[in-house]
This record gives sequence, structure tokens and C-alpha cells, in this order.
Amino acid sequence: MSKGGALDLASGVGGKIEKQQVLSAVDKYEKYHGCYGGDEEGRKANYTDMVNKYYDLVTSFYEFGWGESFHFANRWKGESLRESIKRHEHFLALQLGLQRGQKVLDVGCGIGGPLREIARFSSTSVTGLNNNEYQISRGTELNRTAGVDKTCNFVKADFMKMPFPDNTFDAVYAIEATCHAPDALGCYKEIYRVLKPGQSFAAYEWCMTDSYDPNNSEHKKIKEDIEIGDGLPDIRLTKQCLEALNLAGFDIIWERDLAKDSPVPWYLPLDTNHFSLSSFRLTSVGRFLTTNMVKALEYVGLAPKGSQRVQSFLEKAAEGLVDGGR
Repeated sequence: MSKGGALDLASGVGGKIEKQQVLSAVDKYEKYHGCYGGDEEGRKANYTDMVNKYYDLVTSFYEFGWGESFHFANRWKGESLRESIKRHEHFLALQLGLQRGQKVLDVGCGIGGPLREIARFSSTSVTGLNNNEYQISRGTELNRTAGVDKTCNFVKADFMKMPFPDNTFDAVYAIEATCHAPDALGCYKEIYRVLKPGQSFAAYEWCMTDSYDPNNSEHKKIKEDIEIGDGLPDIRLTKQCLEALNLAGFDIIWERDLAKDSPVPWYLPLDTNHFSLSSFRLTSVGRFLTTNMVKALEYVGLAPKGSQRVQSFLEKAAEGLVDGGR
């Protein structure tokens, strides 16, 4: 089960960082970003430290508000957020044509929500690749609880330098994870290397559309809010990702902007004008309560100093994602 209580949220802030060092980690993380004097080159050069700090700081917030699968989904009318996330994961498994007993790699697996769902749905063995120690420890615990610890495992490593021999996996997927890579081509090349010849890689990738105007100050602010709130060195254009896949050696069989065909906007759970009992913690009321709860927990010492600032940059992300999606 996900850690869903207030004390779980408070105790998890900072991940493997010593609690008295959380405030310092927040300072260092924020300074990678434009609104605190940082720049894209600095984020790319120090992506390992930046992304690790980000996930140490935010993972308990993600679990509290979102569950075990840290991603969005296109959504049908009448479908709950949880249902859409499961369908989104099943769709990826079906696109890959996964077969019982295959060896699959999840690149940038978080705490393993999609890994467990896809492994059970397809009867495959899934290895989760993650460079964050805290998320791996949470994922290992959740695998045991779900009863998939005999067929699924985690490997701590950088997806720019994977510790696997060539041609290891029958299939590879990534769900909103390779956007953290400093270089899309380098990341895709590593995926191509560890994938068996003739087999498939499927991904949900965060991209900027052609509507993005780098000379538009509002667009730039939205992009910066998403970058600081989601631990991203940059957000690439769709065409840049497709070009990188081709250069890495892949033939692109199918690609689509799933947001275009989604009857319910993918960003709806974060829209403050939307209210849902099933995802109450993501609504404006739920977020208001969470903000004040974190403030109180930090004040009494149950949450480490800096927790409110983590909540603040996550709010920036939510606002940026809704504005960008619109």
C-alpha cells in the first residue's frame, strides 16, 4: 500500500537525506533553476545531483497525493484518475506486445507503480532502473507487499550509463522519465544498446509542442515553473525527441500526441477549478489542506525544515502544467 497518511508524508520528506540537511538540500536544488539564478547548462552538467535531490524531497508528496504511479494519462469521460493511469499502463504493455516470461526494463521506474501493474498484467519479469536510493527502498518494500518480489527487481544506476550487457531485454519502456535526461540522444542510445535486436521500446515522453514560443515571456515562465517543480534540466520539443530516437537507431513505428484526442484534459486533476472526491488531495481544497498540514507539521518538528518550500515548488509545477496544457 502507498503511504497515505500525514505522518507518512512528514517522515518521508527528504528521502535518504538526513532530516537536518533537508533545508540545505532545498536551497541547493532551487539554485539549479532560472528563478534562483541557475541555468540549463548547469542543470544538465549536474543532472544526477539535481534529480536525486528532487526525488528525495518530493517522493513522499507524490505518494500522498498521487499514489504509486507518478505519471499522467489521457482520460475518457466517466473514468477516474486511478482507472486512467492503469489503462495507460496496460496500453503501453499491449503496444509492446509483451508475452509471458519476457524480460522487460522500466527506465526511470520511480517507486515501481507501473512496474508492478505491467508485470501482473503481462506475466513478465520487470527490472526497474532508478538512480535514487530512497525510491528503490520504497519500491522494494511495495514489491514484497504486492507479491511480485520474486519476478521483479530494481537496479540502482544512471540511465545514461546502464550496467547491463548489450541485447539484454526483450522489451524496454519509459513513462515520463527520460525527460530527466540531460541528453535525449545519449539516453536513447543506451536503451537501444540493451534492447535485443528487432524488439521494441515504448515511451510516454514529456515534450513541448510547436506552440511554444521561446520569445514569449509567459511561455518561458510556464516552462521554468514546470522545470523547477518537476526536476527537469530542460523540456525538449517533440520533433527533437523523434529526431533523437532516429539517430539512436530506432525506427519509429507509431507516435502521437495523446493530449489531442483526450476527451478529458490530462492536466484536469491539477486544475483548481475541478473538484473530485476520488482525487480530493489534488483539488484546490485538498491542496490548501495539505499546505497547511505541512506548515503545522514543520512548525511542531514532525516534518523537517524546508518541507513547506518543497510543497511550494510542487505548487509551481501544478500551476505551470495546467497553464502549459491549456
